[in-house]
Amino acid sequence: MIILRIAKLHGRSRTRKCALLLERAELDIADGREWRKARDFARKLTEFLASDAESEEGLKIAAGTCLASLASAKEPNLVLRGINDFRHYLARVSGQAPADWDLHDYRAPAGLAAQAGQAAAGQAETRPFYPGLRVFLEDIRSPFNVGSILRTAEALGFEEVLLSPLCADPGHPRAARSSMGAVKLMPWKRCELGDLSVHGPLLALELGGSSIVDFTFPSRGVLLLGSEELGLSQPALTLAGTNRISIPMKGIKASLNVAVAFGIAAQAWIGSKLGA
Repeated sequence: MIILRIAKLHGRSRTRKCALLLERAELDIADGREWRKARDFARKLTEFLASDAESEEGLKIAAGTCLASLASAKEPNLVLRGINDFRHYLARVSGQAPADWDLHDYRAPAGLAAQAGQAAAGQAETRPFYPGLRVFLEDIRSPFNVGSILRTAEALGFEEVLLSPLCADPGHPRAARSSMGAVKLMPWKRCELGDLSVHGPLLALELGGSSIVDFTFPSRGVLLLGSEELGLSQPALTLAGTNRISIPMKGIKASLNVAVAFGIAAQAWIGSKLGA
């Protein structure tokens, strides 16, 4: 029935709809419960595009490549690769540029199996982290950056993410999307600059500070991140005092996205703890 409806569409409307349908199939395959059914649907849809007279030669070739991969794939993750490549091809030829919220992380978290075993045994699920490691987001406006920072903080083992009152909401759909599920795992709360001192030394990640390569990181504390446009406020820099750290950069631009900068500085902090 769906294939018959697709046949009534033409041009970009058809390719865009097919891309959406393949995305739905990908999600069902990743879910795992009825992945063969979703694979078979994706195959039928791809076979239609490969044989339809309206399909251009490039589309037929891409569809053929997808069908070949589906024919040889015996596991869900291999099936996903072929469908994903074809889906992004359809999106591209229909004029859609991929955005962060179009991308899915189909890989199961490393601790998922252990957590499932704990749940089956009636034990409380636990999230491993380094006690005392926190990050404060001062007026970061982009939901994408907030979500990315949450994801990195969770992955690297930070205890908590703290947000200023004007920071973008982690519950925003785009923040939740870029966090790839970390927003549900990573503890976070809003607070003021004046509330941070109880968590230990404050470290300001800003230009003009000591190199993270040479800096002696404390065993606990709060890493301060400033807004995308203005960086950290003067009150935040004053509170950090001499604990102003910077990432060595050699390029002409000498500028990093705030979420990327956080990942680099956070790894340096954790690396110092592991090497202690």
